[in-house]
Amino acid sequence: MGNLRKNHAANPSEQDPARQQKRRSFLKVAAGTALGAAVVCSGGGFLASIPPEIRFPEETVGEKSTMSRKILVTYASKSGSTAEIAEKIGQTLSAQGILVDVLPAAKVTSVQDYEAVALGSAIRYGQWLPDAVKFLERNQAALQKMPTAFFTVHLMNQGADEASQKQRETYVAAAHKLITPKAEMFFAGIGDTRKLSFLEKMIFKAVKSPEGDFRDWEAITAWSEGLATTL
Repeated sequence: MGNLRKNHAANPSEQDPARQQKRRSFLKVAAGTALGAAVVCSGGGFLASIPPEIRFPEETVGEKSTMSRKILVTYASKSGSTAEIAEKIGQTLSAQGILVDVLPAAKVTSVQDYEAVALGSAIRYGQWLPDAVKFLERNQAALQKMPTAFFTVHLMNQGADEASQKQRETYVAAAHKLITPKAEMFFAGIGDTRKLSFLEKMIFKAVKSPEGDFRDWEAITAWSEGLATTL
């Protein structure tokens, strides 16, 4: 028993509170370092699963001093593909001497300052996003008195066959009940599962949506140039 007590008393780290605190601090640092190394070695852990940032542009393009006409290009976008197409449409129109506001549909409170409107939406669950339809509902009376264009961004039913065309018509059925557009176009979008929720990823795979960027920028530019005359 005497030897046991002697050996116990001979361990100064268990007697000195300061040394015990230093030891605990060392263990915390070591554990944190090990965890960080594990995250790096595993490909970034949860950091690697963070989806890329999505841009929703809000901008005015064109020189106010030389522009007499003003058009609104507004959009409802989920993953950013439709937002980028709307931005391209705005830039193309501004290059033809038109002042353009590019804004998310949910942030437009009035259309009274515009001579025409181009409204676009992505497709989710076979229809336009709610923000685009709500925009039409809020501004229906005003839009019925001005030139309006629709553009729809989708991944499925891109063919020229009759079945694909009929399916595309269902995408915009709710919008057409509110407004008859003067111009309309369907554009292929992007299939990027990194920007989807867990449920959307399951649906994406279940319906076998294609992955990749299928946007045809030449077609988008050509249609946008025609809007300057159509609208």
